[in-house]
Amino acid sequence: MAQIQSPLPGTFYRSSAPDKPPFKADGDPVAMGDVIGLIEVMKSFHEVRSEVAGTNIRFVTDNEDPVMAGAVLAEVD
Repeated sequence: MAQIQSPLPGTFYRSSAPDKPPFKADGDPVAMGDVIGLIEVMKSFHEVRSEVAGTNIRFVTDNEDPVMAGAVLAEVD
């Protein structure tokens, strides 16, 4: 099982806005380069892209949770 980690400390968001669907939902397939969420640092948003491909993503970090650099955001089968 591969892990997708936060590249930065900040707040993790699974969608681009509160009224928008998440980039990926639990159970979705993932390709390399897919955006799986955003990290917000001081009002600046940075895309989190998958560096692995798989058939099933499972989020470990909840939407709007604070994270540190290196924290596991999701696992991919």
